[in-house]
Amino acid sequence: MSIQKVIVDREEYQWVPGGSLTVQGWKAVEGEKAAIEVLDDKEEPVKTEVTFVPRPDVVKRYPAYAAQADELGFRVKLDELENFIKAGKGIKILLKAGNEEKTLLKRDASELEKGWKAASIQYYVDFCGLEDRRIMIRGWILDLTGENDLSVTDENGNEVPGVLNRSLRPDVAENLGLEGRVPENTESGFVFSCPRSEFQGKKLVFHMKNTLVEKCYEISMKKFDFKCSKAGRLKKAIGRGKLAENKEILKKRGITGLLDHVKDNYFTDEEQYQRWLKKKRPSALELHRQSKRTFDYEPLISIVIPLYNTPQEYLRKLLQSITAQSYGKFELCLADGSTKKGPAAFVKKFYGNDPRIRLKHLKLNAGISENTNEAISMATGEFLMFADHDDFLEPDALYEMVRTLNENRELDLIYTDEDLCDEKGERFFAPRMKPDFNPDFLRSINYICHLVLVRRSLAEEVGLLRKQCDGAQDYDFLLRCIEKTDRVYHIPKVLYHWRVSETSTAGNQDSKRYAIDAGKLALTEHYARLGYEAEVEYTGIFIMYRMRLKLKSQPLVTILIPNKDQAETLANCLDSIYEKTDYPHFEILVVENNSEKEETFAYYEKMKQEHENFRVVTYQGDFNYSAINNFGVRHAKGEYLLFLNNDTEVISPFWIREMLGFCQREDTAAVGAKLFYPDGLVQHCGVVVGLANYAGHVQNFKTRRDNGYFGRLRAVQDISAVTAACMLVKRSVFEEIGGFDESFEVAFNDVDLCLRIRENGKLIVQDPNVELYHYESKSRGYENTPEKLARFKGEVIRFRKRWKAFLEKGDPYYSPNLTLMNGECTLRKEHEIPEEWEKLFPDGEEV
Repeated sequence: MSIQKVIVDREEYQWVPGGSLTVQGWKAVEGEKAAIEVLDDKEEPVKTEVTFVPRPDVVKRYPAYAAQADELGFRVKLDELENFIKAGKGIKILLKAGNEEKTLLKRDASELEKGWKAASIQYYVDFCGLEDRRIMIRGWILDLTGENDLSVTDENGNEVPGVLNRSLRPDVAENLGLEGRVPENTESGFVFSCPRSEFQGKKLVFHMKNTLVEKCYEISMKKFDFKCSKAGRLKKAIGRGKLAENKEILKKRGITGLLDHVKDNYFTDEEQYQRWLKKKRPSALELHRQSKRTFDYEPLISIVIPLYNTPQEYLRKLLQSITAQSYGKFELCLADGSTKKGPAAFVKKFYGNDPRIRLKHLKLNAGISENTNEAISMATGEFLMFADHDDFLEPDALYEMVRTLNENRELDLIYTDEDLCDEKGERFFAPRMKPDFNPDFLRSINYICHLVLVRRSLAEEVGLLRKQCDGAQDYDFLLRCIEKTDRVYHIPKVLYHWRVSETSTAGNQDSKRYAIDAGKLALTEHYARLGYEAEVEYTGIFIMYRMRLKLKSQPLVTILIPNKDQAETLANCLDSIYEKTDYPHFEILVVENNSEKEETFAYYEKMKQEHENFRVVTYQGDFNYSAINNFGVRHAKGEYLLFLNNDTEVISPFWIREMLGFCQREDTAAVGAKLFYPDGLVQHCGVVVGLANYAGHVQNFKTRRDNGYFGRLRAVQDISAVTAACMLVKRSVFEEIGGFDESFEVAFNDVDLCLRIRENGKLIVQDPNVELYHYESKSRGYENTPEKLARFKGEVIRFRKRWKAFLEKGDPYYSPNLTLMNGECTLRKEHEIPEEWEKLFPDGEEV
């Protein structure tokens, strides 16, 4: 027996009342089970919370440790740390296996005090680089003492040129689980900007201090300049440290794949997007062809824009982008509420002879809603298009709209993708690659935003923009539109550029705080019109909302849990359900399958005696997830079925209540949750069908603090599929579609079920507010034997055959502009071969 390897990869202090210390890592031990002991410096035992957890990331890196996978990881938590510090005590954490022991961590009282005080200030740098030849440093600092002191100097403590701006970042405290401990008006965010040519120091130093501790974040300008230089970026892409990796990429994906890989490492995300956009834009020849094309249906499009003291360069760019449209049957309706004569004079001087452009001077600036309504009153077109006075369009924007209408003349509302641009309108970044129509996502965040085309008759039916919603008037209008129509279409092309300026909502979260309240009002009234009692909350993430739907009734929910032995694992799951769940009307039905240990059956009997709503039924047969759950459903009493893995642990007390709120809706049949690995990284927050050429989790391995691409790790949304590790399903729909397909024994049964639910016309909702831990594959093991891999490969082939048409068309809730290589939501490349697919079909096999 021997301790083979020990790694401590996390030592985290929490500056909370009493203080705490968490130590996390992993160990490989050959032979009997290992134990962890915590002692003070007098060798006295210390009361701590010690747990052993799976570490799939370690198994992936070290396959030889797969046999120990279930308990490779460890987590040790010590509370009341302040008492140790005051008593002058230290701690020692030991790993013991047989006669062997190793010290995992040893800290004296002064080291504990230093770590605890340091935890009173937390910070993170989101971005450090050059933008337009300016040093740009963006991030956040959270000072739990409330002092919040931040300054920037050179290495000698001298003041530096440049600007340091602070901003509200309420999402930071929420993501760290520190809501209520930080005042709402705390300016946690920061942006430092300085022309590179004006800073001559060797180091840029950020000082963060309070009465307990001072922290410094130093940036070596020599390293900064090299990192940002062509040579530095080239080294990152093809340097010695990348040699082995690049050789492997060349072997697997050829020269094209290698070039893509090198570009990924050489170019910044922003530069890659600029290159991507340039490729996607139509050429001058293509625009000429578009202008000559005659459509069978050529509606007049009225572009409605309110002006208000619009800077001349912004107005020039806007009007140039509109008059250069390759589809020419439009009218531009400008309602000018400016207090200055500049905008009107500019339009008259340069565009006064263009009959398509109509200008109306408003005697009174009545606000954005009323001014936009004035522009609408000038319109004569069959469709209305909305745009802001400081943004601009791609030259084929109207053409793409009309081309789409010719393919489907019944459409009432069309929207496109968009991006942000700098004040000069030259640098483009942060593309919003949107899903197809997603009503629940829209209720979380106005993801549609720009560019929008609406049938005029629909606008007249729902009513024009409302002054009481100024700041979120477009959001309110869209919500009223989707109450009347579902003929909504998404064009997955970036056709609109949203200019970022110091006062724009896009660039400054504090510039329109009133927009948050206006959006909340719009959503509250939207739910009321739909007949739902809903509580709408602002999440602190600009501008994202959370809704809680009041239950219409309290139906019985059957929680179905397949189980084989692993009594300790099951007990952890059931304890979390009984201790945390705030919804009273549920039953737990364990579906027993091939357990062998007496302790398992003894535990069943114990639970039956303690809980009237606990039952066990036995499925006789080999493991088949689908068959086991179908068998369980036949014995369930509930009107709703909550499929749950035995290796999960409830975090959110409201989990059933919240999921049920969505599932009770007539248009919804299933709801999924957000699952975390034991180390707090995201394991599941929705499935993208087509990922890795079959289906996969999106945005997994992100931290709990991460909002995800376009907020998808925090926003309630409709989705194609969720994992049945925690999935609530309406029983009537489950039975109507025939339950799980038992030919999918282990994999894809949940995705297949969800896709059949979608075929049945019902929605699947992913609710990231419902959180659980998932100790993945703890009870049944990993897919790491030849037999299991062969079975998995067969299920991949079966899944691809059944859903061939869906896979070819693409997941409607995932942009075709985003990669299918993984769940990172980066831009899709021309040549993609997912790594998981290569492993499964190394010889290039195709279904």
